Amino acid sequence: MNVVIYARVSSQGNKQSTERQVSDLKRYAEQQEYTIAKIFEEHISGKKNNRERKILQDCITYCSERRIDMLMVTELSRLGRTTLEVLKTLEVLHQKKVNVYIQNINMETLLSDGNINPITSIITTILAELANIEWQGIIDRLQSGRKQYIEKGGKIGRKKGSEKPIDKMREEYAEAIKLLNKNYSVRSVAKLTEHSTSTIQKVKKMFCK
Repeated sequence: MNVVIYARVSSQGNKQSTERQVSDLKRYAEQQEYTIAKIFEEHISGKKNNRERKILQDCITYCSERRIDMLMVTELSRLGRTTLEVLKTLEVLHQKKVNVYIQNINMETLLSDGNINPITSIITTILAELANIEWQGIIDRLQSGRKQYIEKGGKIGRKKGSEKPIDKMREEYAEAIKLLNKNYSVRSVAKLTEHSTSTIQKVKKMFCK
């Protein structure tokens, strides 16, 4: 069986690496005696839509044109930013009879006869929607926390040359610190919190180990 591996992490500046994803998927492929035709690795924000994910698009095209049997990913979120994008990606691959192996739930999206696995179909829809809800939940919490901070007299930004007390910074950037400690990339946190990447870099150095 000819398979392709696709791995993605949040951004170029992220300390995360696609190496772990690739290593885990290669190990599984070797155990199953699959032939790895190609490995695609992408460093891009999880908030980018699929049209902006060039390497993912190249991967899908490669699988479709080269008669690849299976595309392997560590989790569903690698295939799209929203539930709709994930389902569209799966539809394109399934039309070409490309099976998709999702490692974190240990499931394949097609049955041995080429038909769609009904159980996986349900699970993939639920998981993709949960991932979408998680992102929206993060944004909602950030906006709420930001509003409460301002209502309490907090001010966003500072005059040039001034420095904020540590406690004030910890309070203002509390949500950013939480996200950084959950291994979100600096770029992703900057976009979610609407702060500059340089500010988030500074926050990371000050408050995150």
